[in-house]
Amino acid sequence: MSIGHFTVWDYVVFGAMLLVSAVIGVYYAFAGGGQQTSKDFLMGGRSMSALPVALSLTASFMSAVTVLGTPAEIYRYGAIFCIFAITYFLVVLISAEVFLPVFYRLGITSTYEYLELRFNKYLRLCGTILFIIQTILYTGIVIYAPALALNQVTGFDLWGAVIATGIVCTFYCTLGGLKAVVWTDVFQVGIMVAGFSSVIIRAVVVQGGIGRILNDSYHGGRLNFWDFNPNPLQRHTFWTILIGGTFTWTGIYGVNQSQVQRYIACKTKFQAKLSLYINLLGLWAILVCAMFCGLAMYSIYQDCDPWTAKRVSAPDQLMPYLVLDILQDFPGVPGLFVASAYSGTLSTVSSSINALAAVTVEDLIKPYFRSLSEKKLSWISKGMSLFYGGVCIAMAAVASLLGGLLQAALSIFGMVGGPLLGLFSLGILSSFANPIGAFVGLIGGFTVSLWVGIGAQIYPPLPERTMSLNLTTIGCDIGSPGTGGNWTATTEMPTLTTLVHLQGTERPVLADYWYSLSYLYFSTVGTLVTIALGMIVSLLTGGIKQNIDRKFLLTKEDLLSSFSFSKPKTNEKVEVLNWKPFTMADEGTDNPVFNHIEMNITENKEKVNGAHV
Repeated sequence: MSIGHFTVWDYVVFGAMLLVSAVIGVYYAFAGGGQQTSKDFLMGGRSMSALPVALSLTASFMSAVTVLGTPAEIYRYGAIFCIFAITYFLVVLISAEVFLPVFYRLGITSTYEYLELRFNKYLRLCGTILFIIQTILYTGIVIYAPALALNQVTGFDLWGAVIATGIVCTFYCTLGGLKAVVWTDVFQVGIMVAGFSSVIIRAVVVQGGIGRILNDSYHGGRLNFWDFNPNPLQRHTFWTILIGGTFTWTGIYGVNQSQVQRYIACKTKFQAKLSLYINLLGLWAILVCAMFCGLAMYSIYQDCDPWTAKRVSAPDQLMPYLVLDILQDFPGVPGLFVASAYSGTLSTVSSSINALAAVTVEDLIKPYFRSLSEKKLSWISKGMSLFYGGVCIAMAAVASLLGGLLQAALSIFGMVGGPLLGLFSLGILSSFANPIGAFVGLIGGFTVSLWVGIGAQIYPPLPERTMSLNLTTIGCDIGSPGTGGNWTATTEMPTLTTLVHLQGTERPVLADYWYSLSYLYFSTVGTLVTIALGMIVSLLTGGIKQNIDRKFLLTKEDLLSSFSFSKPKTNEKVEVLNWKPFTMADEGTDNPVFNHIEMNITENKEKVNGAHV
């Protein structure tokens, strides 16, 4: 028996997915008069409804990293990863009830506009630059992952796949803007579920029922849901996933431009909150699919691990190997799986490109070139989408230097996302935080996060910290069912450690304690250091004396409005803030930092909670 290969039907399925994605971009380039303004292009005219936005949110961060990484994670470490189901609930709750009300009320396009409103323009610039670096790095990983899968499954040229991904994605982002991004995501999340389902259904048939898969998983120690070890050095325990995971993912859902941009593009605050809660169901569904794929993979390969047997060169190649092993007799179905990995990439990269274009236009161009017309800004936004598409393709090379796909992606989010989450939390939750405190906190949090994160990449934790479960090759006779014969992997993913040739004897004391911290705690450390330093420095520099406008803070009314059934509050329309040039008198503002800026509300003059918004 040998591993299957791509047939014409696989290419047809794969090509159809790419074609539909491109057509959606072309449709939204011309639908409804096209993208007349930068708001139409970047925010979908603030007219989106909850369901497509919810599916889009699910698709973007449940990407190829999930399709390839999570089943391999569960295969190697067990189903404790499913504790993330509780984490996702907490993340969505915090995002919808703490961050969303403030961002939606201010009617901002870039989340970093908030940092200028609340602190000053220098912090806005810091936030924007950190976001751009973080997103380009992460997007590099996300483009590289399915290219790796394609390379394994089809022998398709690795860098040819990287460039093809980038070109298709850049095409529909540049033409169709946010609406194209959201509606292609809706289509792609369907493809992802279909790809997962085909693997699960076939694995259940091959193994003779779900009962055998669960029985094998139980006896192999894979159903290890509850591990309450409080040690922060253990890679995954109940507490690291609950606490560390909540901080890491809140940095993504609560304040990351790629996510926030979409839910504040909803037509009402109620629809925006609803999109987050519906998205939670999507996150749970994808997590369950990935868990079953991982357990099925263990049941099939429990006596012959393809990774240990050198049939694949990295754990992230296990899923493509499984697909060609069990689905080779079904023309088109391996193509569907690879299309689902590719869909995950397209959805994440497209939202990243759109978000990068948004922050560049709103934070780096608009404030300094105030005379630009909306038509010109719309064209500049499209140009930025094209530019960032090219940059992300180039940055995919960085991914080839980072080891385990899942951990590297989350490590980058942890390192940069943590301090940014701390900065926004300071602004929204602390009335006495001032610009000096916020800046010192951000630098402190960022320094500590990078220190522990880069240290952990150079000195990986010892094997007893990662608690990899037993895998065996005892049943690996060539030609036996499920082994795939003599097939060998073609692509290696070197880690940072192999590049710097470190010997075990060179490990410093810090390596076994500080650098061995669970990767999920990188974000937690960054956030807490930023908040603590920011509050202390603010108090020492007179932050208590400043008078902050309440609309920049989370108020009691924001929390109560979620439990109120009166229409005006839940369906409150967004008010867009328009900036006038700096020529008016310094009066009528509450925040002394902003007394050179006057905000004028162009739409209706209704009051919300007793104050103009």
